[in-house]
Amino acid sequence: MSKQPEDLDMITNIETSWTKPIIGTVIALFIFGYALAVYWSIEPDSRPLSTTSQPHVSGSELVSSLIYVVDTLLEKPGGFLGNDVTPPTVFMDNMPAFEYGAIIQSRDLTTMMRKEFSRSQSQSVEQEDLKKAEPKIYIAHENWALPSAEGEYGDSVEALQRYLKKLSDPNQQDAQFYSRADNLRAWLGEVSKRLGSYSQRLSASVGQDRLDTGLAGDIAATQSTATKSSTMVKTPWFEIDDVFYEARGANWALIQFLKAVEVDFADVLAKKNAQTSLQQIIRELEATQEAIWSPMILNGGGFGFVANHSLVMASYMSRANAGVIDLKELLSQG
Repeated sequence: MSKQPEDLDMITNIETSWTKPIIGTVIALFIFGYALAVYWSIEPDSRPLSTTSQPHVSGSELVSSLIYVVDTLLEKPGGFLGNDVTPPTVFMDNMPAFEYGAIIQSRDLTTMMRKEFSRSQSQSVEQEDLKKAEPKIYIAHENWALPSAEGEYGDSVEALQRYLKKLSDPNQQDAQFYSRADNLRAWLGEVSKRLGSYSQRLSASVGQDRLDTGLAGDIAATQSTATKSSTMVKTPWFEIDDVFYEARGANWALIQFLKAVEVDFADVLAKKNAQTSLQQIIRELEATQEAIWSPMILNGGGFGFVANHSLVMASYMSRANAGVIDLKELLSQG
């Protein structure tokens, strides 16, 4: 039995009454999710240095900067996004990459605090709070199950806060921070390696035939397995923006740390007449934080028609790395 026209009209009206709200809801959720992702992708501000008139406690600025960086990643709009598996975060990659770069720099500094800054000599005992803070901050940043990355990073911040409080307490003599040239040089060595690594990864955005220099400088040097004399290195196009924002996050954290070093190691730097060298390094890194006016990270050729943001970032970081190497040399001079 065929359906009457009235029945067909009724079915069509019913379908339309259900379809329109569903489509409208989907569009509204998409717009809301996109707006939320844009808001959560706003990069955090730099930490203002302390202006207190109280006597300066050695190491207080550097420890405070480390606490600020990790705590900011946890408390910024959207919280820590690197391990989120729900929309819209699961579709985001720029801010999670930014967070990872900042965490990498924070891990390096936490390790150096435990190994170098808090110890007087090689035979000295490790500081208890730093021993607890270091393994916490090394949990995988993508870990969302218990223990979660946020929880472990939060515990690390709490341990660093205890250490910071003890630094200014005369009764807590087991907690020290030694502002010495050799300690600073050791950390700058790690900074230089990170900057060099990021510069290489950023430069690989256009592809490069790189020679193997692993044994250069030592005729008796050996390596575990043989490698090719040259290798073509090129970052996949879908990873270009991840590497860029990871480097940007690492630079953001490093700027906070170097500004703190300028305060905590003021006497050491003044003795070596190295304040200007440090300030120039900070300026080079601050240039990597300039606003990005392009809607996406472009991957043009080195001298092509389209810009290559990765090469611009690599240029600033290479100059900063050269400054770090020069600063290390200054600090090694008697």
